[in-house]
Amino acid sequence: MDTTKIQALKAKGQMQKAKSSESTFTSLFNQYSWDDTLSSIFNKTESDVIHAMQKDRRDLEDFKALISPAARPFLEQMAQMSRMATKKRFGNTVQMYAPMYLSNECQNICTYCGFSFTNKIPRRTLTDPEILKEVAFLKDKGYNHILLVTGEANTTVGVPYINNAIKLIKSQFANITIEVQPLDQAEYETLIDSGLYAVLVYQETYHRAEYKKHHPKGKKSNFDYRLETPDRLGKACVHKIGLGALFGLEDWRADSFFTALHHQYLKKKFWKTKYSISFPRLRPFSGGLEPKVEMTDPDLVQLICAFRLLDEDLELSISTRESEVFRNNIVQMGVTSMSAASKTNPGGYAVEPESLEQFEISDERSTEDITIMLKNQGLEAVWKDWTHFN
Repeated sequence: MDTTKIQALKAKGQMQKAKSSESTFTSLFNQYSWDDTLSSIFNKTESDVIHAMQKDRRDLEDFKALISPAARPFLEQMAQMSRMATKKRFGNTVQMYAPMYLSNECQNICTYCGFSFTNKIPRRTLTDPEILKEVAFLKDKGYNHILLVTGEANTTVGVPYINNAIKLIKSQFANITIEVQPLDQAEYETLIDSGLYAVLVYQETYHRAEYKKHHPKGKKSNFDYRLETPDRLGKACVHKIGLGALFGLEDWRADSFFTALHHQYLKKKFWKTKYSISFPRLRPFSGGLEPKVEMTDPDLVQLICAFRLLDEDLELSISTRESEVFRNNIVQMGVTSMSAASKTNPGGYAVEPESLEQFEISDERSTEDITIMLKNQGLEAVWKDWTHFN
């Protein structure tokens, strides 16, 4: 083959690679600098905040202003605006869900996780009878929305295992969500055909260097593959995609901006899909990891309100990672879904309550206590939003 043909083939390959890159969030993400983004947020002024609050429709520059230090004096006003926007769109309701951990087996090394491969803990994967025992416990509590969680161990809890679990329990729940290892599009399509409703996939941090630092080994160390997971989900036509970052690994303001950028990109490209945002803060686990950047309670309130003012349709979720006092207050400021009495270990509800948890929960109140708390605040706990038919 002559040199001209070789060069032509190389050029064609580069064009195809570029075209492929343009079809995912990666190409947009690579146009942004972390440092420049953070600087832009911190340079927002009081007038930028006021301008953002006065608008009917806000863009990402407005979002930067609303999460900036300049917005802190306006927190009460933001909270009231967020509360009104949430009630207009979602009414006086909070959707209840329960996480159910199927396995703590994992081949990844993650510095912040109790299930990390390097942690010398007993590993357990639930059998079908054990799954059904956990399901019976949660159904007795009233739950109809369930989140299935596993570590990332493809040979043990790969697609066949997850697919079997979905088929096993789909008749018991209005919809089923998973938080597992990122998968290929065809694998998601298989799970959707079996009854999967939604997928949560958190980037953990959008800072490439810090991401690599906290994920040195395993499939999860592939930053771009994880970053492009929501694209594969959108192409697979999943009903809902959940995004988020783990606050504490890097500066929460920059991670929040890139989460918002990711959401806005997906919403435009996959407009039939629903979206949710979660707000996990680094919590203690076996081995421990101190947050690099602390996110205070006022910081988190500010962020939740900013997301609500950016998009009134977004589902905003808060878990039992947060304290009782914080959750009592935040349900009036923009949150639309929450868990209660969560267990973060496989079999934690009814099979093996004493096994190691992925992380420590903070709000340990019972499901019944959370329901009463919501009722006392004029809110209704919704157990079944709608039924997903296949």
